[in-house]
Amino acid sequence: MRVFLVDGTYELFRHYYGVPPHRTAEGAEVAATRGVLWSMLRLLEQGATHLGVATDHVIESFRNGLWPGYKSSAGLDPQLLGQFGLLEVALEAMGVVVWPMVEVEADDALASAAAVAADNPAVEQVVICTPDKDLGQCVRDGRVVQLDRRRQVVYDEAGVAAKFGVGPASIPDYLALVGDSADGYPGLPGWGARSAAAVLAHYGTIERVPDTPGEWAVAVRNRPVLAATLRDQRPQAMLFKDLATLRVDRTLLDDPEGLRWTGPTPLFAEVCARIDAGSLATQTDRVAGRR
Repeated sequence: MRVFLVDGTYELFRHYYGVPPHRTAEGAEVAATRGVLWSMLRLLEQGATHLGVATDHVIESFRNGLWPGYKSSAGLDPQLLGQFGLLEVALEAMGVVVWPMVEVEADDALASAAAVAADNPAVEQVVICTPDKDLGQCVRDGRVVQLDRRRQVVYDEAGVAAKFGVGPASIPDYLALVGDSADGYPGLPGWGARSAAAVLAHYGTIERVPDTPGEWAVAVRNRPVLAATLRDQRPQAMLFKDLATLRVDRTLLDDPEGLRWTGPTPLFAEVCARIDAGSLATQTDRVAGRR
């Protein structure tokens, strides 16, 4: 079996900003939810048999307590925030396994499910559907790959290394040095993608990079400045690495077989009617009937 794990939060954002709005007769904005549901149906039409979706039921997580600038729901359009719960209900009615995360994030759930599924000999491959940089750390030997569905690009270990200049294991270190604007932490001053990739390609982790530039076994531009910055701000670099490191909770998923899609529940037609998507219910039933 191939297991598909989808970042529901990313999908909801992508469709909210990428499709025209649609309000129901009751005044609820539902276009993004409808877009995500159609997107999941396309995956099923393309042959996906085992599917799980993780969402940020609450945008804030334990990471907000570690770094005050970490991403939050502040400033997000209420019309977008209001669709998180709706999407979770709709996906469950569709018969899709959903993980609504509160203390940790959707990315942590994807990492957790990927770890469990990859360890199961019945699983041929795990496909993590998101372009988020931090999920690159989960990629493993072609067994776990990352799929950017919008660009139709698949990243295996070689693909991650080609994109970032470091392998999957070094992604948290890389993001700690260069920062991640999407998650709200800045990285270290002076460190860019090239310098971080060059240093980490040799040392692997921040912990192994010497404080003294003369001890560096790799030549990079402004090496003395970079070394001094890392030496003086190493605790902050380690904090950022902690923010970038995904938490794996193996209790999230007992058996990948539990992700098998067997069709929508009887509630799905009612949900689709509420969001003016009757044709979605009809097409979903057709796909289920062909299984």
